[in-house]
Amino acid sequence: MRSSILRSVKTLAKPAGARGYSSESVPDRKVAVLGAAGGIGQPLALLMKLNPLVSRLALYDIANTPGVAADVGHINTRSEVAGYMGNDQLGQALEGSDVVIIPAGVPRKPGMTRDDLFNINAGIVKDLCSAIAKYCPNAIVNMISNPVNSTVPIAAEVFKKAGTYNEKKLFGVTTLDVVRAKTFYAGKANVNVAEVNVPVVGGHAGITILPLFSQATPKANLADEDIKALTKRTQDGGTEVVEAKAGKGSATLSMAYAGAIFADACLKGLNGVPDVVECSFVQSTVTELPFFASKVRLGKNGVEEVLGLGPLSDFEQEGLEKLKPELKASIEKGVKFANA
Repeated sequence: MRSSILRSVKTLAKPAGARGYSSESVPDRKVAVLGAAGGIGQPLALLMKLNPLVSRLALYDIANTPGVAADVGHINTRSEVAGYMGNDQLGQALEGSDVVIIPAGVPRKPGMTRDDLFNINAGIVKDLCSAIAKYCPNAIVNMISNPVNSTVPIAAEVFKKAGTYNEKKLFGVTTLDVVRAKTFYAGKANVNVAEVNVPVVGGHAGITILPLFSQATPKANLADEDIKALTKRTQDGGTEVVEAKAGKGSATLSMAYAGAIFADACLKGLNGVPDVVECSFVQSTVTELPFFASKVRLGKNGVEEVLGLGPLSDFEQEGLEKLKPELKASIEKGVKFANA
């Protein structure tokens, strides 16, 4: 998937009229980004503008979106860009959307956990999902707003109340955990990062993030202590960036990249590209928990198949059991908030 985005960028850099620039055989797809003027939203808007599968790009936020839309809209790629600002324009932004990406909300600051964000971001997500249920109930929803372990259940409850819930079309974006796991594994194993694959399961916060390095390819005989260190670094990747930015932000650029990768996979699935598989936090029966991140096959209806965990090492099995109570509590917290 990483290379497909890079190929897209190269394709779109061709002069107007070049063969690769044509969109004759590609279906029209509208993508809406909610929170498009924020730290994640702006680079995500740029990356979605570079994606040749997008024909219309709607950028929404409570402020500053006209400027972002004007800026991004000057880029000579396929999609037409429109900016929408404030609640009265939210419906326009959403109408006709095939994919809605939600990076809206406040970022983490040093010392904050993803759960500290809950009280602010939960309300934002609830309101946005109410609008999605009204204006584009059949859209695929990609949830980036943290804490994902709670915001995805909130979205599900809002959609259920509205009578529009389709478990095949609601995704928690955990792709950044996969991106980090691939990068860290490649560095330690001394292999080409472009060839690395590492499934990451569980949730999207702290110990609920469980990279399955025993299933990583290409295979590398890493010591147990290296696997433990890689696991911890993947789990703490967000905190690493928050601390490095010293109060000036959180993981915005890498998150935008990961969000663009996952949205690209959803668009490919919608367009009938076979065997598109990404990890995502979805409604699941893989464990006893109602939502769980694992590999998912994407297709024309969103989720085509939720794939199992595969064989786990003893260390991973232990991690799986440890994460369940925390993930269960986060899911229940979201459900309780949505129904309050």
